[in-house]
Amino acid sequence: MKKVLKEKVLEAFSSVLPITIIVLIISVVLIPMPSGTILMFLTGAALLIVGMGLFMLGADMAMMPMGEGIGIELIKSSKVLMLIPVIFIIGFIISVAEPDLQVLGRQTPTIPAMTLIFTVSAGVGLFLAIGIIRILLKIPLSILLLFFYIIIFAIALLAPDTIKPFIPVGFDSGGVTTGPITTPFILAVGIGAASVMADKHFHDDSFGLVAMCSAGPIIAMLLLGIFYKTDSAEIVSLPVIEAATSRDVAGQFALQIPVYLKEISLSLGAVVICFIVFQFFTRRFKRHQLGRITVGFFYTLIGLVLFLIGVNVGFFPVGQLVGYQIASSHFKWIMVPLGTLVGYFIVAAEPAVHVLNKQVEEISSGAITQKMMMRGLAIGMASALTITMLRVLLSIPIMWILIPGYAFALILTFFVPRVFTGIAFDSGGVASGPMTSTFLLPLAMGTCEGVGGDLMIDAFGIVAIVAMTPLIVIQIMGLIFQKKQKISDELSIDEIMVMRLEDSGVIVVYDN
Repeated sequence: MKKVLKEKVLEAFSSVLPITIIVLIISVVLIPMPSGTILMFLTGAALLIVGMGLFMLGADMAMMPMGEGIGIELIKSSKVLMLIPVIFIIGFIISVAEPDLQVLGRQTPTIPAMTLIFTVSAGVGLFLAIGIIRILLKIPLSILLLFFYIIIFAIALLAPDTIKPFIPVGFDSGGVTTGPITTPFILAVGIGAASVMADKHFHDDSFGLVAMCSAGPIIAMLLLGIFYKTDSAEIVSLPVIEAATSRDVAGQFALQIPVYLKEISLSLGAVVICFIVFQFFTRRFKRHQLGRITVGFFYTLIGLVLFLIGVNVGFFPVGQLVGYQIASSHFKWIMVPLGTLVGYFIVAAEPAVHVLNKQVEEISSGAITQKMMMRGLAIGMASALTITMLRVLLSIPIMWILIPGYAFALILTFFVPRVFTGIAFDSGGVASGPMTSTFLLPLAMGTCEGVGGDLMIDAFGIVAIVAMTPLIVIQIMGLIFQKKQKISDELSIDEIMVMRLEDSGVIVVYDN
């Protein structure tokens, strides 16, 4: 166990180190930061590394086996009408427990936090049920995604002007709801459910549930925007945590420990209750498995507490400070290449990304490696941050970006292998995790304030773009993979023909 934990922490260290170095270089070259702020950032980075290592170990031990077991038992049930409400409740509870969603709720000034959380969670529950039914009925994921995204953009384009502030937040909610708690669980449910079907499309149907659970909150939030009245005058700048001395730094982190310990305990407590009820009725897990899952929950709890304290206290103020100071200077266009650089490296610090990449490699039997996935996601995130900074600086309406982007992504679904469609749309959800909510969103908000933009219209939407670009990049990677696989198959056929000719006594001349 110690060896595995050490490996996870080292993996987390290598993931967080690049973005830490980038911020330190910025503090020396571009923006002189107070020593207290830098110390707070470095302390946050250290907590983030340890927390991510513990979380990844806990996800392997608890969240993945639990989700896979639930997925298997749900599909085995022949009572589909009873299945739907059960899946809805599970999806709702898991989503309410998602820390990323709570972060977004606190950062959205014109919508009460609990209103946003319950609306988004209802969307997740409903679309998790639809996703499970899709696996049962073997409906192609591309068809469902095309159908629901047509509905999403129809609502966004045809709804009254009062809905406009909800559009960026709505798309953002689709990204943040699939965070470190929901993603491992939902991924495992999909894999467990698909494994029961035991047909040739098992690998294809193993992914796609996260994609469905990302679409549901967008529709839910857009519908909320039609009926909920908001006042733009309520928008205020978010406070920045400051620290002058090392004692102040220690005090800031110490103050947040009981807050996040309570928050994550309640969140995981809801998941534990679901698991206890599931185990009571199914008796699926043996005693030794239950012991391992219990230890895994403990690692997940401690890991998430450390991770979220690190990113919220250490990374949040730095992100907002960097964005504001550069954007309010004469060198505001530096934010574009800076965003590209930050985006490329920060995706490795998202804990759910590592969970997805590992699952992809295992399900594809190594054909799609973790390294391939990470490179594709890094390119997608870099593209997202480049587009976002241009959008904030130029006040480009978000629909001008999302409509062509999603249209291209949906068109690609009809040309790439089915498994890559599911992986791509799942990647969009996992890439927009806590690092996006607590560092990139404050970076965009600080940039928006620096240029005098509208927070609700211009700053929010970064999560949506972060969730969109992997859909394109990963599917293009799928097209390249398909072409290489076809060439490889053709070469194999040629080699077989050569062997047969040689066996028959025909002289084969190799022309190089």
